[in-house]
Amino acid sequence: MKQFLPIIFLIIFLGILSGANIYLARRFSFYFDLTSTRYLYVAFGSLTVFMIAGIISTTNAQGTFANWIYILASIVMGFLLYLLISVAIVDLISVFVKSVPRLLGISALSLAVLITAGGIINAQYRRISEVEIPIKGLKNELVAAHLSDIHIGHFWGPKTLQKIVDKTNAQNPDVVFITGDLFDGRIRLNSKSLEPLKQLKAPVYFVEGNHDGYSGAEEVKQNLREIGVTVLENEVTHFNQIQIIGLNHMRADDGDPGMHGTGKKPSMRSVLDQLNIFPEQPTVLLHHSPDGIEYANQHGVDLYLAGHTHNGQLFPFNFVVGMVYKYNKGLHAYKGTRIYTSQGVGTFGPPMRVGTKSEIVLLKLKPVES
Repeated sequence: MKQFLPIIFLIIFLGILSGANIYLARRFSFYFDLTSTRYLYVAFGSLTVFMIAGIISTTNAQGTFANWIYILASIVMGFLLYLLISVAIVDLISVFVKSVPRLLGISALSLAVLITAGGIINAQYRRISEVEIPIKGLKNELVAAHLSDIHIGHFWGPKTLQKIVDKTNAQNPDVVFITGDLFDGRIRLNSKSLEPLKQLKAPVYFVEGNHDGYSGAEEVKQNLREIGVTVLENEVTHFNQIQIIGLNHMRADDGDPGMHGTGKKPSMRSVLDQLNIFPEQPTVLLHHSPDGIEYANQHGVDLYLAGHTHNGQLFPFNFVVGMVYKYNKGLHAYKGTRIYTSQGVGTFGPPMRVGTKSEIVLLKLKPVES
């Protein structure tokens, strides 16, 4: 049965897309009193094909033309999502408030454009999320900046990274943790794109994410090492008062069918069992996705930092992601272990955020008062 799951998923996905296109075509035919819906079927169908083909064919493509195709296709994806939602909202309102069809159509289009534009602007506004976390064994306060899911690629490049670095430096952290998905495709996968990271005033520790793997994880890591970033690959190191565990992106357990796990083995469970961890020391675990907190807890981890989820990035997917990941955003606790899942600094797919935020997390790690 498992071998047929991708096919079943594809059929369901295509069925949803087809239904959405039919719905939009019929509604706009009604709104604007068109005698034939055929051309609208073709128009919405073409936009959908362009959206899918454009993103798939250019994700790892390089060059100006491919870059613009990806940008347009991604924006079309976001716009079509909110056009569908806007039409549904307008239709619901029209049940209670009577209006001429043309006005309904203009309202739906205007709402979709407004949400799309607002989402693009919101994604570029990066907020500082300050969190205080008590940790046993600390003698003095330690301030850590947590960056995740920057997604350097078709949209975000060195200029964006420079803004992130400047805003991070302004918080005067003692250490910077980057929990993966630094890159998103190969278009800007070079040392020049990472130049701004040299200006970070604190030591930097990095673990890979799934998109770094798609882009070329070994090349990403080599470029980072060359500019002085400490890359952790299933290993333990120490900084100041804390023990840092850095894991590659992997599934929680050997039997976990996680979507983005890197192969059947290793897993968080097996790797953590093999590492030389001192549970009595203040410990921070870095891993891209918020999985396997129970195994982190078994090894005395005080704070688990992750990203990956984007908190769904676009409404209503924040609710969907919340059902998939128990710790999909913000600070949570599991027994004696706290976990913070960043919503990410950048975006994947549409360069938009609706109902979520781009964040730089500032963690104030404090000694536990006796």
